[in-house]
Amino acid sequence: MSKSPKIAFIGAGSTVFMRNIVGDILQRDALGDAHIALMDINPQRLSESKAVVGKMVSTLNVGATITTHTSQREALDGAHFVVVAFQIGGFDPCTITDFDVPKEFGLRQTIADTLGVGGIMRGLRTVPHLWSICEDMLEVCPDATMLQYVNPMAINMWAIARKYPQIKAVGLCHSVQGTAKELARDLDIPVDEIRYECAGINHIAFMLKFEQRMANGSYRDLYPDLHAAYAKGTAPKPNEHNARCPNIVRYEMMKRLGYFVTESSEHFAEYTPWFIKEGRDDIIEKFQIPLDEYPKRCVEQIANWDAERAKLETSNTIEIKESHEYASEIVNSIWTGTPSVIYGNVSNHGLISNLPEGCAVEVACLVDSNGVQPTTVGALPVQLAAVMQSNVTVQGLTVEALMTEDPAHIYHAAMMDPHTAAELDLDQIWGVVDRLREAHGTWLPKWAQIKGVSKVA
Repeated sequence: MSKSPKIAFIGAGSTVFMRNIVGDILQRDALGDAHIALMDINPQRLSESKAVVGKMVSTLNVGATITTHTSQREALDGAHFVVVAFQIGGFDPCTITDFDVPKEFGLRQTIADTLGVGGIMRGLRTVPHLWSICEDMLEVCPDATMLQYVNPMAINMWAIARKYPQIKAVGLCHSVQGTAKELARDLDIPVDEIRYECAGINHIAFMLKFEQRMANGSYRDLYPDLHAAYAKGTAPKPNEHNARCPNIVRYEMMKRLGYFVTESSEHFAEYTPWFIKEGRDDIIEKFQIPLDEYPKRCVEQIANWDAERAKLETSNTIEIKESHEYASEIVNSIWTGTPSVIYGNVSNHGLISNLPEGCAVEVACLVDSNGVQPTTVGALPVQLAAVMQSNVTVQGLTVEALMTEDPAHIYHAAMMDPHTAAELDLDQIWGVVDRLREAHGTWLPKWAQIKGVSKVA
């Protein structure tokens, strides 16, 4: 075993996210001398990312090696860990298309990266490239662990497991640990006093237990406090990061289902048929649902990075903060054997008994020198499993389209999507999928492309 790991970062042009992950890694005692192999197809962004990592190495005074690559296989060669964070088609044109085309049919969205017609299309664009990474890994780093951060998470992880089950991969998100912090803030309780258990699917996992450690070492159930705070109007507190997203939807779902969901209100609003409805702007206003939220964020993030890049160009050092991502914890635990517990997205092989075998689930995982080891949950409360199943059905049909290269299943996935079906009739659903297949063109795999009217309608 090498003294220091090689960590390949595929999609390193995502500079802000890359900085968070690599910054966390380089602050670990056992990882400061790691080989960081940055890969991106955009030479300018790759150069910027290299400069940022160089400043982090200088600031931390560590011995890390930095290499840059436009060849994916070259970056992966000999890697121990592979971090994946890319967006096929980017904001412009693909994200714009995923929002603008559905709006022509009266279908409004908030984020459109996980489910709905936007999530389906993103999955079709993304999975083939994830598969190409798996193919290269089997050739040049077959024992490496993939840390998969790309959305649509559940579709991506399910598709990887279906085609390349031998790849050691875990899907990573920050919604579970982020939700714990948000709820602690809403109740004015230090987050280090919180204990929780969570399970489900990515973006629709639920806090099965949410408790506070008391002075005598016992734990107190905090759900009564959460219900009381929502009833009194003291929760949710204003979103300190984004005033457009006040998080009311999730509290309403807790009121209806009895448990708190892990992904933001702007996400969850488009995973169900209840919150975004034609002719019901009163619901939009009541729950303060931020339509077209993701494009707004993209524009803001681009502007923020342009401003930050200008500052970085004039300094040899860089501020390094610890993020709440799991990547460095996983790398450290596998490399050193020091155990940790994270929440990861993995294949459901008996982990959650009332969700389909093989689908992607999000559960607590032990991580040590044996790798990522998911824990068994058993059966979820039936109402929670029912909400998840509506999303799992769409995910499974999208994966089936990818595996069989049968365009008909793209339409079947859109038919079964809860929000899409609540807004559009069958002819409209066929029409929006036709237009999206045509508009995305070569960003889609060849079998999914279309010119003119669909032949499966």
